[in-house]
Amino acid sequence: QVQLVESGGGLVQAGDSLRLSCAASGRTLSRYAMGWFRQAPGKEREFVAAISRSGGYTYYVDSVKGRFTISTDNAKSTVYLQMNSLKPEDTAEYYCAARISLYMDDVPRTGFSSWGQGTQVTVSS
Repeated sequence: QVQLVESGGGLVQAGDSLRLSCAASGRTLSRYAMGWFRQAPGKEREFVAAISRSGGYTYYVDSVKGRFTISTDNAKSTVYLQMNSLKPEDTAEYYCAARISLYMDDVPRTGFSSWGQGTQVTVSS
């Protein structure tokens, strides 16, 4: 099973940018589709973005489309979430997740089996 460690969270102002990183160890990312989720206080964890094994296909929740970009660097076994034009409602704990995928271009939104410990993102107004 792949181990995931997130980093890059912090406190920023509305309109700022952050890039989250997720470093994987134990397995090569080439077998996995990857995703980012978030959980705000008092709310359920929600899907944010995912990327296929091939890296060629992505999917985003509507609230972040056009502002967030997910990408992978398989050589570095790292997944990124570039977050631009941040809003206070983006404040949450952000989690990286992995799911073994049989298909190179599949972009799952559920069924992730490996999770990181999370990194906090706080956006002030």
